[in-house]
Amino acid sequence: MALLNFRKPAPAQTGPSPEMEALLRGYSIEVMPRTAEKVDDFRHYLPAGTRVYIAHIDGTPIEDMVATAARIRAEGYEPMPHFAARSIPDAATLSDWIARYQGEADVRQGLILAGGIAEPRGDFHCSMQLLETGLFDKAGFTRLHVAGHPEGNRDIDVKGDAGVMEALRWKQAFNDRTDAAMAMATQFAFESTPVIAWAERLKAEGITLPIHLGIAGPGKLQTLIKFAIACGVGNSLQVLQKRAKDVTKLLLPFEPNEIMADLATYKAAHPDSLIEAIHFFPLGGIKTNAKWAIQNGGASTEPVNGPEAAFA
Repeated sequence: MALLNFRKPAPAQTGPSPEMEALLRGYSIEVMPRTAEKVDDFRHYLPAGTRVYIAHIDGTPIEDMVATAARIRAEGYEPMPHFAARSIPDAATLSDWIARYQGEADVRQGLILAGGIAEPRGDFHCSMQLLETGLFDKAGFTRLHVAGHPEGNRDIDVKGDAGVMEALRWKQAFNDRTDAAMAMATQFAFESTPVIAWAERLKAEGITLPIHLGIAGPGKLQTLIKFAIACGVGNSLQVLQKRAKDVTKLLLPFEPNEIMADLATYKAAHPDSLIEAIHFFPLGGIKTNAKWAIQNGGASTEPVNGPEAAFA
């Protein structure tokens, strides 16, 4: 009689997948001075060395921005303040801001973008003009990020698709003549298909700048919809609107599990994709976002007075 070969079923996977762990490796996160004030100690929530973008909302005093950068540096993180062209009146002001950041917080990285206001305060209206000053290279910045828009940009789109690609090719050319490492940081999205298609299209067009893809962290559905509309997020907003129609889900917090799982699978299958890293917009708060990242495969925090208590 032939022996029956009974194989034990494969054990169910517990914990985050290797693909998700790889995707979350080296993620970055964004704060503002007023939101940073609510964080008792970033070391309770973020892995050591995390890049922390500091959003410069028009009207925020530069003193508050520099103080936030200094605090982030002191707690063991890499501050990357925004330099919003339309909020900077002239090259002298830009030079002064760079000097303050470097003198008080040893800032060597910056996100260079146009900014959210419609009318410029002075000489600059786009990120390319800031880069053309040469002040970032002169100051020895090691990393410069520029904005990317997977679902379009209301300012650039008035020139049509040709205008969008012209701006990207200019940034690509600048990458070839600067000593700083460059990447594109994007607005947040809620659906993987449009951003993957955008990344593949850029690569086909000869763009090689790595993409640090914006993801909205966990938060109330109403809050995310409000920010998505204000920031001009396009097609993937439908994901939130569809969820809002389901009364059973309306009061539940939104988490980026689905888009992150899709991206992790895609990145594992396409390791040469331009999508290099994840950048979180913690719309539901730093603590909530950090807890989600750790639970889903991100690096843990250093034990500083008990991070477990911080997440309790």
